[in-house]
Amino acid sequence: MEEDDQKEYRWETGYEKTWEAIKEDDDGMLDGAIADIIQKAKRQRQLEKTKQNRLGMMRHVFLVIDCSESMSVPDLKPTRLRCTLKLLEIFIDEFFDQNPISQLGIIALKAKRAEKITELTGTSRVHLKALESLANVVLTSEPSLQNGLDMALKTLKVVPSHASREIVIIMGSLTTCDPVDINLTINELKKEGIRCSVISLSAEIHVARYLAKETMGSYGAVLDDAHFRDQLLSQVDPPPAAKTQHNSLIRMGFPHSTSNEADGKDAPLSMCMCHIENVDEPSELSTTGHYCPQCHSKYCELPVECQSCDLTLVSAPHLARSYHHIFPVPNFEEMPHDQLPGPTECFSCAKLLATVADKTVYKCIHCGEVFCLDCDIFIHETLHACVGCNSTHGVAGLVYQAQQQQQGTSKDGETQAHQQQQQQ
Repeated sequence: MEEDDQKEYRWETGYEKTWEAIKEDDDGMLDGAIADIIQKAKRQRQLEKTKQNRLGMMRHVFLVIDCSESMSVPDLKPTRLRCTLKLLEIFIDEFFDQNPISQLGIIALKAKRAEKITELTGTSRVHLKALESLANVVLTSEPSLQNGLDMALKTLKVVPSHASREIVIIMGSLTTCDPVDINLTINELKKEGIRCSVISLSAEIHVARYLAKETMGSYGAVLDDAHFRDQLLSQVDPPPAAKTQHNSLIRMGFPHSTSNEADGKDAPLSMCMCHIENVDEPSELSTTGHYCPQCHSKYCELPVECQSCDLTLVSAPHLARSYHHIFPVPNFEEMPHDQLPGPTECFSCAKLLATVADKTVYKCIHCGEVFCLDCDIFIHETLHACVGCNSTHGVAGLVYQAQQQQQGTSKDGETQAHQQQQQQ
């Protein structure tokens, strides 16, 4: 009898009891446990960035938002929809800040149908205005995941093969009402190399997990609003390039501003092409703007795709801001607080590192400075530059040389392997 009690039932064998990882603190709160889960997830993402992967820098992403009756549940305050729209405002600003040459679109799932709220565009102002209109939408019925995927698929199919194509789905419902077999749509997405990631606001859904797995995307179920924010911001960094993504030279135009100041005359009045067909914000006559170097069409904001000649128009700072994705800051060495020689302050925020609060500290392998966990995450996710290396004369150049040598070594290894294959 004692031996039988020690054995588990077959349906219990190998089952992961995830609730045991979340423990209450002395006050009976779960905030500390959830914060630890978020920090561990951030550290795991930082470790994955060290791998030599090709990144999809020019991204075309569709946000698919569930607007069904389940989004009115108040477990995320004040409601799931309101919390989602608020966090999406932060996500959109961060997305275009970290991916200046990418484009974003929004699709809403309403009453078993899919409605395209915004087209693919690189202007964040258009998406932020569209989110305000979704705040007053009537939440009824259930969503249709397949209709939303089909609508995004039709647009992403015609996107050039050198671009990264992605779909990020925010799902609050536990059910989906689809017209036909959704596996047909999943197979088509997999064939086209479109990466689908799902963020569930309720519980894990098998079809959503299967969709993310088949398309090499990510899947997560949120614990609270802080975890929801972390799940969203994890989609900001560009993912590894898909196998169907081709290497090719991309034609880009760097617009110029025409001016007759040298002749003592003002620039002529003209209308921009980006607002000429916009009913809500019609184009107005102005003397300033960015002119396409190929067809001389005028645009008021960059980046944008020229409507006349289909040339991608960007500015030099846009390309420069994408540079940190190619050369990320090396991961800091993780070490216990007990190994510090004495009372030490964080080099970045000057906080005194305590044994209880900072059980683990992080040391830069190049400059040797010590940082706390918050500054480690801030440097790698937001600043993209080590404070100690840039404060010490000559160290930043050594870091750059080490990164160049590392890439050169990996390229030499690929070249030698290719030569060996040819000899065989």
